[in-house]
Amino acid sequence: MNFETIKWELQENGIGILTLNRPEKLNAISFQMEEELHSILDQLIVNLNCRVIILKGAGRAFCAGTDLQEGLILNSKKIQENYKKYYFLDVTEPIKKKIYYQWRISQIILKMRKISQPIIALIQGPAAGGGLSFILAADIRIVSEEAQFINSPINIGLTGADIGASYFLPRLIGMSTAAEILYIGRTVNGKEAKEIGLVNRLVEKDKLLDAAMELAEEMLKKSPIGLRMTKKAINLSLDSPSLDTIIQFENSSQVITFSSKDMNEASSAFFEKRDPKYSLK
Repeated sequence: MNFETIKWELQENGIGILTLNRPEKLNAISFQMEEELHSILDQLIVNLNCRVIILKGAGRAFCAGTDLQEGLILNSKKIQENYKKYYFLDVTEPIKKKIYYQWRISQIILKMRKISQPIIALIQGPAAGGGLSFILAADIRIVSEEAQFINSPINIGLTGADIGASYFLPRLIGMSTAAEILYIGRTVNGKEAKEIGLVNRLVEKDKLLDAAMELAEEMLKKSPIGLRMTKKAINLSLDSPSLDTIIQFENSSQVITFSSKDMNEASSAFFEKRDPKYSLK
């Protein structure tokens, strides 16, 4: 897979590393990056060889949000030749361009949750606007003290509720703290992010990838189908209308995983680690 604005590497052990790769633009989300992210996520939905994803940004930022220079095109009534390949720009009415664009970028967030692989996000610098939404949609967040979380849309005259931010943030840190961040758009650094429960781990910048790999390798020791079903259960539990509903899904998930050979392999590895003489094989 050849991309220009992102990098994708799938290791033999099943760990995939997805890098936002526009460092000269602080990895701002361009129209091309948007489509390339759709492309890789569409492939990951059906790729069972990839079991865990590490999401990171090249250079000194994770992602500065939407590329504002390209964003100006959404206000134009002209159809620009260089951008005709992006279907949402092939219209003359600015409002339609904005509607199509907003829908298209929001689908990235949904696909991040729909894919079965757990996503570990690494943040070493600014994560603003859409970049903030990307890390909120991840499963686990590992940061350095240099990380900066900014709900930037509220600071430039837009709503602070953008592509999932108002959904995920209150669920991660509580409504009151989330409301302050969403309303004011202030910068939250890595240390504060750890204190309020926004991120899982705070490590030195040069150890971010090592920490993520260590965590990903722990996940690889688990049953592949068990991991997939666990992520699905987490997704359902976020919106489950009742405890009874989610327990019914958990019950069926346990029966399915118990019937899989993955379970025997994972159990055998677990017990052999504690007693080499023990094996289910």
